[in-house]
This record gives sequence, structure tokens and C-alpha cells, in this order.
Amino acid sequence: MDNIAVFGCKATTFFLLENLQIPFPVRHLITISPDLGKRNEVADYLDLKEAAQARGVQVYQAKTYSLKNEEDQDYLRSLRLDLAFVIGWQRLLPADVLSGLRIGAFGMHGSSMNLPLGRGRSPMNWSIIEGRKVFYTNLFRYDPGVDSGDVLDTFKFEITDRDTAETMHFKNTLAMKYLIERNIDRLVRNDFQTTPQDASLTPTYYPKRTPADSLINWELDVHALERFIRAVTRPFNGAFTFVGDQPITILDAQVFDLHEFGYAALPSGTVAAVFENGKFLVKCFGGLLLVHTYEAGFEVKRSMQFQYNGLSPRAFERNIHGYFDLPEH
Repeated sequence: MDNIAVFGCKATTFFLLENLQIPFPVRHLITISPDLGKRNEVADYLDLKEAAQARGVQVYQAKTYSLKNEEDQDYLRSLRLDLAFVIGWQRLLPADVLSGLRIGAFGMHGSSMNLPLGRGRSPMNWSIIEGRKVFYTNLFRYDPGVDSGDVLDTFKFEITDRDTAETMHFKNTLAMKYLIERNIDRLVRNDFQTTPQDASLTPTYYPKRTPADSLINWELDVHALERFIRAVTRPFNGAFTFVGDQPITILDAQVFDLHEFGYAALPSGTVAAVFENGKFLVKCFGGLLLVHTYEAGFEVKRSMQFQYNGLSPRAFERNIHGYFDLPEH
């Protein structure tokens, strides 16, 4: 009997458990507790224990997110797993865990350029920031490296001008579901072929993003600002700025117009106008930004100047093409 597990602790994991249509039951969920999720600052964490158990799935909450704890590894070995899918885990699986799987562990990693370019952290967020137009989701076999495993199958989807961090997660999860369903029979039979990543290309890696990296840089042009806001909105913490020492989080905005409507003389980051429904315009380099949704402990008023409250927007290193994925140092 096939013994299939899922590793994950996010809303994307829940979606897969609820919607995956395969003729083989998922018997085990390897996840983490709410406390461990909070300590590791897992974006979009979801406590899956109750929902998984309601589906007859046996749940194990790991003692460590890295799975390098002896108790975790002993438990996983005792399960004698055949096959595992990794979604919403965001950590490597140790070699000791991988070696205990009869067939292997398969997860998804994608980038706008396809592997081995764009390995590393937050590739969907980076793809929006960079203004990319397509995204490749790869179903690949885990090895102990960082997104370096052989690829079983790939699905390409579009990045539209309205995609956000949330919709990219939706698309990526649907791609993972589809790739698993398309390949499950061959996987269970252990009768499949994978393709090594292109050895003629030097792998590149996106850097990790933290909540502090969502501080808005008002020196950017209006198009870059709009992409940045879409890239870090929910389920992440959202783009933020300050009026004095009071924070404001901007969750949804659009390029309003490249003409300034008489506001050209205002400094970048200045509230140019506030409409009757509370939405407001910000003067930016190259045009006006219309803010639709925001969170603040104060009323936004005309002429307010957004500032940094003593902080500095992080300047990530760029490659020779102007993007943020870099060869490993």
C-alpha cells in the first residue's frame, strides 16, 4: 500500500490537501505548531492539525522546523514513507529524511527564468518586483541542496499587471496540484524520468526577504512602487511607510496617471489629494499613485509627507541585467 505524506504549514498546504484529486490517499501530514510557526515568522502560517485529522490524515507536528532533531527523524523513519510532497514548508529536507523515502520527496520551486536560474527565496515576490511576465513552476525531486534537484515536470503561467503576492500563490498552488495529478500514477509506480537542471548555466539565487524589507523607497518611480506594493501585500506584511513616527501600511495601489494634474512641484511621497471615499493620491517620480487600501492609526490628509522614521530602505544587490538573482558567492 502506498504511504504518501505532505510536508507543509501554510494555507497553500491546506488548499492542496482539500483539492488534490488523486486515487491514492495522503496518509500523513508533517507540519509545525502555531508556536513554532510564530517563532519562525512563517508568512501565511495555518494550523492544519484539526482539518487534516478530520480528513483521516495522521498529523505530526515537528519539534524543529529544520527536521534535524533526532526525535523528528526517528519518527519520520518509523513511518516508512514511500512518497512525499512538499508545499508550504519553505525549508530544506535533511539528507537523513530524504534517504528514508522509498521513492522520494517532490516539491515545487519556480522562477521567471526557469531553473537553475532564480533558485532561493521569495521568487514570486521578486518576479513581480522585477516586472516579469511569466513564471515557471517546477515539480522537482528534493536533494539536500537549495532547489537543485532534478525536474520531473514544469508548468508555465502568466504574471499579469494585476497579480499580487496572493494571486501568485493561488496560481503556483494550482500549478503544483495540476503537476502532481498529471504525474501521480508514474510516481507511485516509481516509473518516471527526471531531467537534471541545465549544467551549462551558472545557478543564481534570490535573497531572502524579511518584513523590514517592505519599507517603501519613495525614490523609486511610480511603476516600480506599484509593483513593489503588489509584491509584498497579503499574505505578507504589506508595504509600509511613516508619517512622522506613525506607520501606515499600503496594501493595494495602482498607477493613477503619468500626468501630475498640477501636483508636479510636490516632493515625491507627498499626499497630493484625498478623495471623499478615503482613497488618496501620492505624488511619485514619474506620476501619481492611487492608494485603494491601507491600514493606519490616523486619518490620511492632503500634504502629508511619507518618510522613513530613521530607517533606510534596503538596497539589494543587482546582477548585470538589473535583476536581483545572483550567482552564489
